[in-house]
Amino acid sequence: MLEIIRRYYNHPVVAQLRDVRSLGLIIFACIAVLVSWSGVKAIQSNYKLQQQISQLQQENDIQRLKNDNQRLKNKYYNTPQYLELAARQNFGLAAPGEKELIVPKEVAMAQVKGIVPVSTDMTPVLATVVDAKQPFYQRNLQAWLNFFLHRTGGN
Repeated sequence: MLEIIRRYYNHPVVAQLRDVRSLGLIIFACIAVLVSWSGVKAIQSNYKLQQQISQLQQENDIQRLKNDNQRLKNKYYNTPQYLELAARQNFGLAAPGEKELIVPKEVAMAQVKGIVPVSTDMTPVLATVVDAKQPFYQRNLQAWLNFFLHRTGGN
């Protein structure tokens, strides 16, 4: 047993590790690795914090834009044009000298081509008339052609 220990003790690699210069180099390498590891962790935490700051700034900008939009809406709601429009729509009022014509719903809907009412109550929900004989891809192609050629109806 003692012979095995002597053989390992006298081995060139073990002898090199016992040298003070090699030992100092190993300790320096360990310290360098630990410092580098600490630096990488600091960089990673700074990157995550920077991402959070960027996200919060974007949310701030979005909220600022929403506030500006709401401010503009509020200014519009206080204009005489909006008040006149609201009085016409909600209360059926008209400007002095104007005459209001009341058209029955059936007459108004008879003048609209390619649209049928979906519901029978007074809600203005409408749907376009679709030719059920054609397959979907043909109806879709026809709809796109009508859109690009500015056609109305089922031409």
